[in-house]
Amino acid sequence: MSSSSALSARGSRLALLVVGLCWLAVLFDGLDMFIYGSVLPHMLEEKALGITSAQAGDLGSYATFGMLVGALTAGTVADRIGRKKLMVSCVTLFSLASGLCAVSGGVAVFGLGRTLAGIGLGGLLPTAISMVSDYAPRARAALTIGLLMTAHHAGGILSAYVALWIVEPLGWRAAFWVCVAPLLFVPVLARFLPESLSFLVARGRLEEARALASRYDAELPAGATGKPVAGARWANLLDLFRGGEWVQTLLYWLASFGGLLLVYGVATWLPTLMRGEGYELGSALTFVVLFNLGGIVGMLVAGRASDRFGAPRISAIWFALTAGGVFLLSVHMPLALTFVVVFLTGVFLNSAQTMIYATVSIGSAPAHRATAVGWTSGMGRFGAVFGPWLGGQLLAADRGDWGFTAFALAGTASMVFIGVAALRTARSAERDGLPRRPAVTG
Repeated sequence: MSSSSALSARGSRLALLVVGLCWLAVLFDGLDMFIYGSVLPHMLEEKALGITSAQAGDLGSYATFGMLVGALTAGTVADRIGRKKLMVSCVTLFSLASGLCAVSGGVAVFGLGRTLAGIGLGGLLPTAISMVSDYAPRARAALTIGLLMTAHHAGGILSAYVALWIVEPLGWRAAFWVCVAPLLFVPVLARFLPESLSFLVARGRLEEARALASRYDAELPAGATGKPVAGARWANLLDLFRGGEWVQTLLYWLASFGGLLLVYGVATWLPTLMRGEGYELGSALTFVVLFNLGGIVGMLVAGRASDRFGAPRISAIWFALTAGGVFLLSVHMPLALTFVVVFLTGVFLNSAQTMIYATVSIGSAPAHRATAVGWTSGMGRFGAVFGPWLGGQLLAADRGDWGFTAFALAGTASMVFIGVAALRTARSAERDGLPRRPAVTG
């Protein structure tokens, strides 16, 4: 066995452990995120907490606003205190917040619970992506991130079945009690998830990094000097704007805005909009399952294609296909054909956004990777706040049929922004004679 093959084999055990634990954490993230959209038709039908369609959209936006706060702060905090501690804290927070939703007696308390849950959800995802990126094989980095994100959609599928099997006999509150269950996973995460080697090295904790690497027969990151980076808290953020990087950073943020508007707008309102088209609750929840199954397939396909052709390029193509699929959902079609369109839309929609994260994560220096991904996710969360609110306003105005058209336009905008980013990077690589960002060139 060659030296490089031996190093790869020695690090595989640690990589599998990190990916496995992060996958489970993101599974619970997806369950908690999608559960509101899955139980929303039932809550509106029985007028739970006295909510109206407009208030339902506002409540959906509360969670995404919390995710905005969590994502914007998580990257900087994770790069300062450690990614493991932050992941444990985020899982604890969104689990306890779901309990608050379950016992709420009014819209205000329920909204507070969803906001707090959103902070935990928003902080977990970019941190988990950064953790996985630290240990992913370089040639399969986008695929590994795509594999991680399949957990998010597995959680969405689980939320549909929780709504189908638990809400009818036990009521909507029972669904949120199910979302408290991840608290049982917190001790496992705290005990077995290792800290990021890149974080330890960047903070000058070289002895801890060596001990961890020795324990799992892993390789230390290149350039491990043991010298902490002074002023890293804000320097990492400023690095996103140095030189010509500010244009690229803004393009990624704008693409993320449109992508998350689309993702969370559709995730929140898909069952309700489909039920408005005349489908029964069971059929509407089937759309949620198909949408998330498509997301799982899409993550694997997009990850492999991005490793070969470049994440921004694949993301732009996927957004174009998403816009077409979402627009078709506003057209009356036979049920079987609608199932196919929902599945294919899920394939392209969810992975298009994830490949933006892959681009930023793989192309960032390990020391400030969590900051770069966190801020890209966080700025995109403005779109995630706007999407559910927009759907609620259109439904309240009896313009639900315009919802899919509005979401399709958001997908088209993201296609343009990430497409321009890809062209800029390709021209930069051609000018320099070298690929500037590995996530772009594959």
